Amino acid sequence: MQVKRRFRLTRSSDFQRVRRSGKSYAHPLIVLFVLASDAPGVRVGLAAGRTVGNAVRRNRAKHLLRAAMQELLPKILPGNDLLLIARQPLASASLTLTQEALFTLLRRARLISPTQDG
Repeated sequence: MQVKRRFRLTRSSDFQRVRRSGKSYAHPLIVLFVLASDAPGVRVGLAAGRTVGNAVRRNRAKHLLRAAMQELLPKILPGNDLLLIARQPLASASLTLTQEALFTLLRRARLISPTQDG
């Protein structure tokens, strides 16, 4: 199952806005940028730069982020735009490790509803 299109940041201008104006939270595997928005739900953008590796490694990193986000998306508080940027070690990480890293970042950013975590 995929992150549905309406939950995605797709425009370059959206990516730039979230990166420039949003608050960042870092983890050795992922960097999370968060920006409050007027959108009713949560929109997510994924990025994996050349520092992650070749195209195969970048695609794997984005696939891991999508898979990890799929489970957590319903638990995230609405009204935010998120930008997830893969770091180099993510391409060789497991899905479980990716989910833990993402959950840690979302907790730190206070985006996981207290009644739904755990």
